[in-house]
Amino acid sequence: MAERASPTDHPNPLTSPDHARENSSADVASQQLRSRWRNLCVRYERPLWVGAAALLVVFTHAFLITPSSRQITQEDISAAVLHTLETHTLPSPSAKAYEVIRPSIVRVRRLEPDKDGGEDKERGVGTGVVIVDKGIILTNLHVVLGAKRVQVVFADGLESDATITGMRPEHDLAVLQAHTIPDDLVAATMRSTADLALGDQVVAAGFPFGIGPSATAGVVSGLRREFRSPEGKQLLTNLIQFDAAVNPGSSGGPLVTAQGEVVGIVTAILNPTDQRFFVGIGFAVPIENAAAAVGVPPF
Repeated sequence: MAERASPTDHPNPLTSPDHARENSSADVASQQLRSRWRNLCVRYERPLWVGAAALLVVFTHAFLITPSSRQITQEDISAAVLHTLETHTLPSPSAKAYEVIRPSIVRVRRLEPDKDGGEDKERGVGTGVVIVDKGIILTNLHVVLGAKRVQVVFADGLESDATITGMRPEHDLAVLQAHTIPDDLVAATMRSTADLALGDQVVAAGFPFGIGPSATAGVVSGLRREFRSPEGKQLLTNLIQFDAAVNPGSSGGPLVTAQGEVVGIVTAILNPTDQRFFVGIGFAVPIENAAAAVGVPPF
């Protein structure tokens, strides 16, 4: 009877001679590779250190101690300014002044009931300027005097009824309080006329003949002028004379400097005819008088 083979009679794959030889070959190859690498490092140790040092110098130079660019000279600045002037169209002083005052300009509408029972109709147009951001507006008294209803239209298009809260007939000025105001209402900046001189640039902004807002530019033509209304009923004194074009509808608008600061309120034009159009002489009430009509210091 044949004997059953014992477990030890089966070859162990982990301890077989073939596998042992394979492991031995792999170990030898690994040892040879490590040996070659060590020999290589030993052989080229100095060049390797030199190369590493060179790389360190390069990176340090690039990121830490890169020398600054050459010093900018006046010639460089002049050339840059000249290039900008040649390639960009800069806004004119009048355009910059208008942009400053534009958010504070309002259209003042004189409304009267419609005889047929419809909506109130516009019977006259003037201009106003916001001088306090709570909705306080300056305009001419003759723009709103006797009006059944006064409405103002702000720069953003918001329409609001307004109440006349003050009058200064000797300066043809009226103060309005708007019932509703924009959230971001901007009040104009006022400037003293003490240093105003003939020839100073000024801009008049408003709604001539209801068209606008419009801007016209000119200069101060005279100071402390007098003007009597065509009807001869009122004499206005201490006026600013200017030559920026204004017409009916411009009344009550701001006269501003090149910086957009209000120095006067447009109030009248001198015209030898009965046509009431501009011939080159306009008048504005100094802002000191205008601010006094509100009861607040202008500056």
